[in-house]
Parts: sequence; structure tokens; C-alpha cells
Amino acid sequence: MIWSLLFWLGLAVSLFIGIIYFRDLGDVSQMLLKVKRRNMIRFIRNEYKLIGTGLAAAVMMALAHLFGAGPDWLFWIALVVVAILYGFPWVWVHLGLRNQINSARFYSIEEAKKFVSPASGVLVIENNGKARAHPDYQMMRPHLAGDDKGLDGENVVMTYCAMANLGLAYTPEIDGEKLDLEVLAQHGNNLILRDNNSNEPIQHIYGQRERDGKNGPGMKSWPTFRMSFRGFQKAYPEGEVFLNKPSSNLFLRLLDLVTDPAFSIGIDRQHREEKPVMDNMSHSDDRLPNKTYVWGINIGDDSVCYTQDFMVENGNLLNATIGSRQVVIVWDPIYESVGAWYNDSGFPVTRTDFFGESDQGKLRRIETLKPGLFWHVWVEFFKNTDINRVDLVHQAV
Repeated sequence: MIWSLLFWLGLAVSLFIGIIYFRDLGDVSQMLLKVKRRNMIRFIRNEYKLIGTGLAAAVMMALAHLFGAGPDWLFWIALVVVAILYGFPWVWVHLGLRNQINSARFYSIEEAKKFVSPASGVLVIENNGKARAHPDYQMMRPHLAGDDKGLDGENVVMTYCAMANLGLAYTPEIDGEKLDLEVLAQHGNNLILRDNNSNEPIQHIYGQRERDGKNGPGMKSWPTFRMSFRGFQKAYPEGEVFLNKPSSNLFLRLLDLVTDPAFSIGIDRQHREEKPVMDNMSHSDDRLPNKTYVWGINIGDDSVCYTQDFMVENGNLLNATIGSRQVVIVWDPIYESVGAWYNDSGFPVTRTDFFGESDQGKLRRIETLKPGLFWHVWVEFFKNTDINRVDLVHQAV
């Protein structure tokens, strides 16, 4: 009697935890289910505790079966199902999405030309004239790219969410504490990272720990901007380019042959179709079509986004006030890049180049710029955003 009880209890517990693991962190499950954010956060915080409990229950079931409990056919089917429910999410998240936060390799522009076309979009960070480009396709699966040398000695990592079309550079530290970042899931079409030192989730677009809230401390943001690869070559001829070359490990290389096409198919749909491929959004706003690319800026509690069409139609240069700061937003057709700059001069800017040299002096890039993400993602996280705000008093005539 006791062995029969243990068999059925082990079966129920192992399957129950396996189902919620697959649902909350299985990723592909979100193409079919609208996973609740609170459930996902709970599993991210307690992943290994829950997995350990579920697998212990499966061992208990197997032990009870050795003593004659439970039908053979059910036992073997349950083992296969448990293997899939636990194995697929773990392999997908921890191996398929393995990041390169400390191991990324950066190559010369000449080497990168073999893998990146001139018109391809790249995400750029720069420090003291040293620049790194991160092509969208190359960043799609690792999500995080950095190395021990840093960018001119600074610890900075490019983070990338293909579902949002958003790359942001951060220093992976909060309040002086180093973070061990890993990609665990996405919600609202934006990555949820985890600091493995504390098991605390971090929403990619905010860069702050879940427990601290939006007004808590966060990772240091670095100005991140988009441009074409050919524009990068013009601006930074000595720049470096991140390439995600095939792994030397045969198993990982074979795994990547499966995950890369799966990512490509899903992300291609995300760019083409109005509806999000993984529709776990909690908010919608029809002021712009969902898949419009916008350049979002948040300063304090104020947030504004801009479309490239609006910039072009208004002379490529906009003066505005966001969060009580005067700013300048510029579309540069030569380098094919949108730049966002602080303007502390007190006067409107009428001219500035790609590097921020303006008629009002040297400008500083805005570190909170979210370059070229989808409108539906921006408005999911910044619901009270303005669109294409212009300060008529300071706008150049």
C-alpha cells in the first residue's frame, strides 16, 4: 500500500512541476499559451529548487515501481514525459541560449565583412574612441556579449532581445555588486534576465532587479545606438565587430544547427506580422502600428519615442525637453544612424554631426536611448509615452 501511494504521489508531483517548468520557461510554450508574468518570475527565482523537487519525486516513483507499484506502461510513458518536460526547457535555456558575457570574440572590420552585409544593422557602443559593433543576427541567440578586457578597460556588456529588436549596453553590476547574468525567459516581448548570484530576475528594458522595482538601483546604462554596418565602417574604421562563430564543441555545434533556424524563423515572423509571435502583452496602443521601429528615451518619469519618418519630415534634427532636460534627436543619413544627445547649453541646437560636435559645443549621448525597438514593446513598458514630441520654443527654425 505504501509503495503504491509513493508511486502515485511521485508521478503527480513530478508531472505537475514538469508541466509548469515547461509552461513558464519552455519559451515555445508561449506561442500557444499566455503565460502569466508572476508565474514566470516565481519559477525563475526558484528554478533549481523546483527542478530538484520534481526530479526527486520522479526518483521516488521509480523506486516505488521497483517494488511492484504502478503499471509498467504508465511508468515508462511517465519517464519519457518527465524527460521531455524537464530536459527540453533546461537544454533550451541553459545550452541553446548560452550567453557570451565573458567569452565574446571581437574581430576586425575586414574579417566581419565575410559575415555581415553593408546594409545590416549593428548596435554600437563607444568609449574614448574605441567602438564595438554587434550585428543583430550575430547577437540573436547568445543575447549577451562581452569579454574580460572590456571596452577600453570598462566592464560593459551588450544585451540583446530579438523579440523586441532591442540592444542595450550595461555594466553588469548593481550597487557595486557584480552580477552573474543569464537569459531565462521573455515576457512582454522583452528578455527577463537572472542574476545567478541572487536568483533575482532583471527586466532587460529596465536593467533593474525585480525586487527593487522601477525606482530602485539598476545597472549602469551605456549609450547604445544603431547604424548600418557600412556606416560603422565610415565612423570607426578601427572598430571591432562581434561575431558568433560556430562552437568548437561538436554537441553545441549540432545544437546550434537546430536553435539558430528556429530563432530565425520566429524573429522573421516577428518583423513581418502585426501580431506578436509570442503574444504575452498586457497593454496595447494603436497610435502607431505594432511593428513600427521607434527610438525611445526615458528621463526620470518622462518618456518619449520618435519615428524615423517624423525626423526626416522635420529636417532630421529635433529639439525637445524630456524630464526637464533639453535634448536633441538627430537622423544622420551619411552614417544611417539616429543619435540622441543632451543639450545643456540653454539654446536650441541647429547643427550637429554624428560625433556630437554642434553649434552649441560638444554634446553627450543620452544613455537611456532605446534604439529602434518595436512600438508595441516600448509602449508595454512605458505606457504613458508621448510620440514625436518637439519643443517649439527651442526647435531650430
